[in-house]
Amino acid sequence: HIAVEHIHPKISNGALALVWTNFLLACVNCNSCKGDTPILLAAYLWPDSDNTLRAFVYQHGLVMASGGLVAPLRAKVDALIRLVGLDKDPGNPDPERRPSSADRRWKYRQDCWGLAQRSLNRLQANDTIELRAQIVENAISRGGFGIWFSVFVGDADMRRRLVAAFPGTAQNCFDANAIPIQRIGGQL
Repeated sequence: HIAVEHIHPKISNGALALVWTNFLLACVNCNSCKGDTPILLAAYLWPDSDNTLRAFVYQHGLVMASGGLVAPLRAKVDALIRLVGLDKDPGNPDPERRPSSADRRWKYRQDCWGLAQRSLNRLQANDTIELRAQIVENAISRGGFGIWFSVFVGDADMRRRLVAAFPGTAQNCFDANAIPIQRIGGQL
């Protein structure tokens, strides 16, 4: 479920309530987790200006900051993960960072990871153009681009297919081998 996220909360920044550059798309849970938190834009990486595929690592449904980031960027990635609650999972040692019963993002990511991994295993056992096309169709219908992209890390052809197929994917955030590159004008 998609919601319009006001980067700067409309409750405390009424003048920005209808300003286009203050809008992002977010899932309902990300939007709810952020809520009315006051924002300092420079304290976070943003998916409309940064290539967040270079910022996040998806592993078995968990979202973490990529290794090897310089400290200032790592802090911004961690801040964004915390802001929108991407670190919320039932196994989080911090009870405050465990999801509510309504927040099933962790389960969705875990299920999506399993489906993507099974798809990779099938492809490795029987690599056909038809199966590749079916995997892309499954990925689009399921969502979770970053998860599919992570699972198919060793298959440049599948990654190119995913980049081309997912609506709204910024083509200029990838090189010819579908390796994420810095977004033009972005920090990452």
